[in-house]
Amino acid sequence: MSEKNTNTTLPAEALWAYLQGKGLADAQHPLEVRVLAGGQSNPTFRIDAGNGRHYVLRKKPPGALIASAHAIDREFRVMKALADTGVPVPRMLDYCEDTDLIGTPFYVMEFLDGRVFMDQSLPGMSNAGRLAIYREMNRVIAGLHAVDYKAVGLADYGKEGNYIGRQIARWTRQCKESTLPVSESMHKLMDWLPENLPAGDETTLVHGDYRLDNLIFHPTEARVIGVLDWELSTLGHPLADLSYQCMGWRIPHDLWRGIGGLDLAKLGIPSEEQYVKWYGDATGRDAAGHWDFYIAYNLFRMAAILHGIAQRAADGNATADDAVETGRKAGPLADLGWQAAERYMASR
Repeated sequence: MSEKNTNTTLPAEALWAYLQGKGLADAQHPLEVRVLAGGQSNPTFRIDAGNGRHYVLRKKPPGALIASAHAIDREFRVMKALADTGVPVPRMLDYCEDTDLIGTPFYVMEFLDGRVFMDQSLPGMSNAGRLAIYREMNRVIAGLHAVDYKAVGLADYGKEGNYIGRQIARWTRQCKESTLPVSESMHKLMDWLPENLPAGDETTLVHGDYRLDNLIFHPTEARVIGVLDWELSTLGHPLADLSYQCMGWRIPHDLWRGIGGLDLAKLGIPSEEQYVKWYGDATGRDAAGHWDFYIAYNLFRMAAILHGIAQRAADGNATADDAVETGRKAGPLADLGWQAAERYMASR
């Protein structure tokens, strides 16, 4: 995890006393608290408690919040449930619902010492290294979708069936409730998507925000040691989850987090088609028939999420310093989503 030294509003004394009561700190070692870099949603901190004990604390942001957003209780629950599966997650240590202690509910988990890659083009890495990273990402998401969610206690973690339809309705409703205007492409997608849902359905555990910078890799190996940021996880359609990550191939590199327009063969990065084929070979699923619909849906969903960030910035509740700039990307992403929708219509 990357970090930055900065002042924090966490009440360190009260937190120190609480962690002592949980056996996670002692009176001889005052806490050192640092804000972890990155993240637009739930404030996240590194806690050093002495004697080699390092934790991560994740809490809800302050202020008025959109209903069902910032679900740190769900993050804690799903990672705890996945502890004994093949999906790599940090060890969960404590969840606290008491809003009086630090202002909001929070949870504490182990700190994973590894690498986080923010740029999907993986600058400075060899072609073989890039290929290995993409292979590993693919392996982990295929493994996640193979988890028996009922066996690990997550049978009630979400609703079975019609995941994409419900998601479209959710993000459409959030956009319509916003005080900020939405783009023309967003309006088109809000109308078009629910009328063009592909036939067939499937339910697995889905991450909801699976992408490179939400993974922690081993310090030297191309191996994921932790999947983070499960705030949007639920029971849903696995191909919706996969296509969320695959938006990166469609988003221009100079717009936001994408690899679109780059010479992927020269970099040793697999094509979108190859990446989807790896997943299909591992899981037996074939997404080709409706792939552009899934891409259009996820670009709409991502645009809606960024629109929500813009709304929080306008309301003064944004966590990250770049929230306003991030929110401005909602319109261009919606434009890309409508382009995918037009390709899908042309192919029918």
